[in-house]
Amino acid sequence: MSHPSAEAGSARNLLEAMRAVLSDDHNYERGLASLQSLVDRIARDEGDAALRDFTAALSLGLAEALERIAHHQGLGATDLAEVWFAE
Repeated sequence: MSHPSAEAGSARNLLEAMRAVLSDDHNYERGLASLQSLVDRIARDEGDAALRDFTAALSLGLAEALERIAHHQGLGATDLAEVWFAE
């Protein structure tokens, strides 16, 4: 089980990451720089395990969002993911 302060820090990091890429000013470069700075800080201050946890939490959050959107559109989440992330 994770330590409560670690979970709070993780949630704070996730919110900061989302704010960086969903900023109101729609400045892609600034948002990307903020996200990269956050990732660098997590790696430096908290280590590889925290960075892995952060990455997994971001992926799980994205999956939950895709599931909600897919449900509202009457689609399967995996089908929506394939459409969104197809090259």
